[in-house]
Amino acid sequence: MIQREAKIKLEQLAKTFKAIAVIGPRQSGKTTLVKSTFPDKPYISLENPDTRQYALEDPRGFLENISNGAILDEVRRTPELFSYLQELLDNSTEKGLFILTGSNNFLLQENISQSLAGRVAYLNLLPFSVSELKAANLVPEKDEELLFNGFYPPIYDQKISPMDWIPNYIKTYIERDVRQIKNVTDLLIFEKFMRVLAGRTGQELNFSAISNEVGIDLKTIQSWIGILESSFIIYLLKPHFQNFNKTIVKRPKIYFYDTGLVCSFLRISNPIQLESHPLKGSIFETMVVVEMVKKFANKGLPINIYFWRDKTGHEVDVIIDNAGKLIPIEIKSSKTISTDFFKNLKYWNKLSSHSLKTHFLSF
Repeated sequence: MIQREAKIKLEQLAKTFKAIAVIGPRQSGKTTLVKSTFPDKPYISLENPDTRQYALEDPRGFLENISNGAILDEVRRTPELFSYLQELLDNSTEKGLFILTGSNNFLLQENISQSLAGRVAYLNLLPFSVSELKAANLVPEKDEELLFNGFYPPIYDQKISPMDWIPNYIKTYIERDVRQIKNVTDLLIFEKFMRVLAGRTGQELNFSAISNEVGIDLKTIQSWIGILESSFIIYLLKPHFQNFNKTIVKRPKIYFYDTGLVCSFLRISNPIQLESHPLKGSIFETMVVVEMVKKFANKGLPINIYFWRDKTGHEVDVIIDNAGKLIPIEIKSSKTISTDFFKNLKYWNKLSSHSLKTHFLSF
């Protein structure tokens, strides 16, 4: 098993809360992590139709059999169970009693907020980080191969080609999860919508432009963006609020959580094509931004990263806001450093009277 950085936080939360919800995209390694962290707890998958039917028809009997605690996988499939689980947690003093997992943030949080608010701690588990792959000596030699492969565990621990695994993952997501969250009737249009978004990774989210390109109305676009965000397909990076007396962009930027998905949507069929691809810089930026998100998520911390751009085109790719201490970061995929890369950082530093050392990321 490849060691996950989130395990330390998961163990810590289990000593403090009666229940922990581990949330993340499908196939991000949630089940593997919780089973290895709590080997003595019985594991119950509510994806199993027989188990799910038992839990729904006799929730008290179901929970009575696991009153000493258990791992409940994909618990969002049985929302009626939460009210009964609340009673069990309230009558117990034991910490780390139940470990809940789910692959949809919206559905699981909706059910928890109704019945288990204040009783459950959350931990988001995303696909592998670069540092996790590095610790396991699994980082590919070429940068383009890393971007092409993406970071989903089955590609590494099961050694499945991303060309085989990712398209099937996308098909499963569209046909299964999307229909569970919202009744999307035209799955071909939804897939086209995701391909359009993939071509805009690292760019501002422009609902009108996407609506025109896909050919559906604004309300539907907004709804579908919410679906992708809640199921950990896309991440919306918000603009930093400080304007320094400048008119600033207020729309978020869109990033896919996984670069392998982006490559698949863009029909990139091998890492060599990435070397000269016009979106290589955006795909690399996507990886770097999401790596920062993973660092915060694995430690159970608020994700305090933003971007800054004014109406004249000056932009800082990422600003880490650490209790008001701002760290600006520029992201470039070039292997050759140019003084021109620093112009926006210098502009922002001067504008903000910023005294901290600037940070610069590159290949």
